[in-house]
Amino acid sequence: MKQSQLFSKTQAEAPKDEVAKNAQLLIRAGFVYKEMAGAYTFLPLGWRVLQKIKKIIREEMDEIGGNEMHMTALQEKTTWEKTDRWNDEVVDNWFKTTLKNGTELGLAFTHEEDIVHLMKQYLTSYKQLPFYPYQIQLKFRNEVRAKSGIMRGREFYMKDMYSFSKSTEQHDKFYEKAKQAYANVFNRCGIGEHTYLTFASGGSFAKYSHEFQTLTDAGEDIIYIDKEKKIAINEEVFNDGVLADLSLSKGALVKAKAAEVGNIFSLGTKFSDAHGTTFTNEEGKDQSVIMGSYGIGPARVMGTVVELFSDEQGIVWPESIAPFKIHLISINADEQALALYETMTEQGIEVLFDDRDTKPGQKLSDADLIGIPHRIVISPKTIDAEGVEYKKRSESEAKIISIEELLKL
Repeated sequence: MKQSQLFSKTQAEAPKDEVAKNAQLLIRAGFVYKEMAGAYTFLPLGWRVLQKIKKIIREEMDEIGGNEMHMTALQEKTTWEKTDRWNDEVVDNWFKTTLKNGTELGLAFTHEEDIVHLMKQYLTSYKQLPFYPYQIQLKFRNEVRAKSGIMRGREFYMKDMYSFSKSTEQHDKFYEKAKQAYANVFNRCGIGEHTYLTFASGGSFAKYSHEFQTLTDAGEDIIYIDKEKKIAINEEVFNDGVLADLSLSKGALVKAKAAEVGNIFSLGTKFSDAHGTTFTNEEGKDQSVIMGSYGIGPARVMGTVVELFSDEQGIVWPESIAPFKIHLISINADEQALALYETMTEQGIEVLFDDRDTKPGQKLSDADLIGIPHRIVISPKTIDAEGVEYKKRSESEAKIISIEELLKL
């Protein structure tokens, strides 16, 4: 893409009311636009990153048997009353509204009730199980405070998957697959090294549920990590003292701030019992379906990446989710730069070509701010050297390389 045609602009400063580093940098670099607290527009650069994160998530969910679908955000009151989660004293962050005919509706903050109600219409026999529907969809939560940039919004994307199993054994087998799939997602997005499988309370459904917590000072959670075992426990479990079960001792644990980027829960039959969602088992008897719930916030992952991988100049994107692979900059060499741009584009290389009529210093500083992994500069100097200037965004030194070397990156 030619940067002169990109709908975006860089800024010297972020809005004064924006306190989160991830949002400050994403706004300044032209990835997002802040509509209001907790609500952001994803501009073309930001949308490309978000789509790459979603693609990774889709691939890993499909690999373990996921079926992608899309559920409506509008929710009927009666569906949620069956589990008492329409009650504001139980769930205090609903966005609720009323139709012109007086019908009360809510904007979904999650979809357990909706999906189990839907499954009741389709599920009859054990032969249909297991089933793993998922979606990547906007959710709405009426948060009292929205101060963590795109990591905690009032309107946000969530990948929510739900498992429907005929037995505890079948559920547990999938639950373990989901753990690994989540680890794969975070590894591929570049934050796996900093992300811990974290034991949390399982409530009434299981002894534990699991969070995936990424170490960052911008996190809102406190966890206690065992670096050798690469696992952690959240503050609630730590304070309850269930450490022996996990072969952990308090002396080995390190307290740290972290951001939750995903979670998985065993739900038992709570939701299926409430909605009467049953199937006929092998003995011909009605049995409540066993459920699990599995969530990842794509924008939350994106914000966490920015918190982790940035410096004084701007963002440093992992290559797997960067908006483009190469940032090509022309400094008084537009003809040669255009020819190289066309060559790389024809070869399927993602290139952002800075063809703008602006000063070289501005182009270079914008490149650092935007944070594309590989920067290429073409100028009369590099032409004389029969090559291009190459600099990796994560490194400080630039060097001259040949076109042949460039095309092998």
